[in-house]
Amino acid sequence: MDGLYGSCFEPAIVDRAQKREPAPPAISPDGDYDTMLNVLTDQLSKGEYFLDNRFTALDVLWGRALTWITMFDLVPALPVIQTYIDRINARPSVTWVNQKDAELVAALG
Repeated sequence: MDGLYGSCFEPAIVDRAQKREPAPPAISPDGDYDTMLNVLTDQLSKGEYFLDNRFTALDVLWGRALTWITMFDLVPALPVIQTYIDRINARPSVTWVNQKDAELVAALG
């Protein structure tokens, strides 16, 4: 699933954000936005985390990315995606990082 992020997810999101057609399969064989979204939601529906029920670094990457990207409506907050985001953001370490981020933003004014 790590390969999905850089080679499929990001290009599909950029295409979507810039309202352009995806590259032809001969240039970018990793699929279009709809294919990427289907693979993503299929994987998320298999367990609590990307690797079934085991939290890994993969979830750190995807949880933060999906948190941000859904705020810009580039990925819909479908129930399976929103539940995953909520699960990641409820983790104590993520809560702590979010608090530190907010403190830094406040300190910088």
